[in-house]
Amino acid sequence: MAMANSLALVLLVVAGAVLSLPPATLAVTSPYVRPKPRATLSLLKDDDDDTGGQTPEQVHISVVGSDKMRVTWITADDAPATVEYGTTSGQYPLSATGSTTTYSYVLYHSGKIHDVVIGPLQPNTTYFYRCSNDTSHELSFRTPPATLPFKFVIAGDLGQTGWTESTLRHISSGDDYDMLLLPGDLSYADVYQPRWDSYGRLVEPLASARPWMVTQGNHEVEKIPVIEPHPFKAYNARWRMPYDAAAASPPSGSNLYYSFDVAGGAVHVIMLGSYADYSPGSPQHTWLESDLAGIMNRTIKPAFVLALVHAPWYNTNEAHRGEGDAMRDAMEPLLRGGHVDAVFAGHVHAYERFARVYGGREDACGAVHVTIGDGGNREGLAEDYVDPQPAMSVFREASFGHGRLEVVNATHARWTWHRNDDDVAVVADEVWITSLASNPACNK
Repeated sequence: MAMANSLALVLLVVAGAVLSLPPATLAVTSPYVRPKPRATLSLLKDDDDDTGGQTPEQVHISVVGSDKMRVTWITADDAPATVEYGTTSGQYPLSATGSTTTYSYVLYHSGKIHDVVIGPLQPNTTYFYRCSNDTSHELSFRTPPATLPFKFVIAGDLGQTGWTESTLRHISSGDDYDMLLLPGDLSYADVYQPRWDSYGRLVEPLASARPWMVTQGNHEVEKIPVIEPHPFKAYNARWRMPYDAAAASPPSGSNLYYSFDVAGGAVHVIMLGSYADYSPGSPQHTWLESDLAGIMNRTIKPAFVLALVHAPWYNTNEAHRGEGDAMRDAMEPLLRGGHVDAVFAGHVHAYERFARVYGGREDACGAVHVTIGDGGNREGLAEDYVDPQPAMSVFREASFGHGRLEVVNATHARWTWHRNDDDVAVVADEVWITSLASNPACNK
C-alpha cells in the first residue's frame, strides 16, 4: 500500500508539472522587463602581485575520451607543466607532465600556457590536484558519471559583466551538475588580449571543478588584416578541446569542431563551428557525415544526440536574423539523419525555445532548437522579436540566464531555463524531451 501511495504521489507531481507547461502549439513571448546591462568587470592582474610568476591561474579542465581530463593553466614565468593528483586532499600519488606553449598578438605576449592530460580516472569521483608543483593552491574536480542520469549546464555568450557574475553564481549555487557546455563567445576580448586573462580568472572557480566543453563564436575570430591574419589565435591557444583525441570517432583535425561521448556512450555531443567552412565537401561537413554515420553504426546507439553551434539556425529575434541559414541548409539534413535531439545556439543575446523543427517548419522527427546566448555579455540584450510570434517558437524572452539539461534515462531529458531575476535564478521555461531514438516513427 505504501509503495502504491508513493507511486501515485510521483505520478501526481509529474502530471502537475507537465500540465503547468505551455502547450506545444501555444507561442509565448514573455513580458518580463530586464534591468539595464551591468558594467564590465575588471579582473586584470595587479602589477604589484607578489605571489610569484610560477603561480598557476586561469585553470580549466575538459574531458578527453571516457576516462581522461585535460588540465590547462597559465603562469607568468616558466614553470613545470606538471599536474599532481589523487583522491585524498593533500595527497598526490599520481602525476603527469604535458606541454607548454605561448602566443603573441600584436604587442601582447601571453603567459606560459600549460596543457596536461591526466588519467585514467574513475567515473563520478572527486580528485584533488595541484599544478606546476604549487604547494599553496589545491584544486579539485569531479569526473562525470559513466551512466545516466547526466546533468549539463548550458550557457552562451558569457563575457565578463556583473550579469556574467550573477549567471556563474546561479550555476554554482544551484543543483549540482556534471559538465558545462558553451556555444561560443567566451571572453569578449575582441582583440584586447588581457581580457582573455581576466576571463580565465573569472571562470576558474567553476571551470577548474567541472569540465567545460566549448566551441567558438564570432568574438573568438580576432582576425586583423595584415597585422593578425590568422583567426582564432587566442582561442585555440587557451581553450584546446579533444578534437584530435584517439578516442574521438573520428578525430576532426580542427579545434573549431569535434565530438565526444558521456555517460558511457548514452549521450553523444557534437560541437560545430559556425565560423569554419561548413559547405558540402568541406572538412567540417565531411567530418560531420563520418561522425554521425559512426554513431548510427554502433551496436548500441546513443540514447540522446546533442549539437551546439554559435549562430542559431532558427531565430525569431530581429538580431542576427538569417545568419545561421546557410549552415542550416548545409548541415540540417545530416543532423536529422543522425537523430539529433536538440541543437543549442548562442549569438542572439536572448532566450528562445522552438518545438521540434526541420526544414523551416514543425516536424516530430526534427530537433528541438534552443537559443541561449544570454549568459551576461557586455553588448546587452536583443529585445526586439518578430511579431506575430510563429507557432514553432514556443517560448522567448530577452533576459540573462542559463539552462540545464538533465538526461534522466534512455528516453527522457528535462530542459529548464533559469532567468537571472533580480539576482535570483528563476525557472522561467521547462520542457520534457523524448529521445528520437525511442520514437519508432523516426527510426524507419
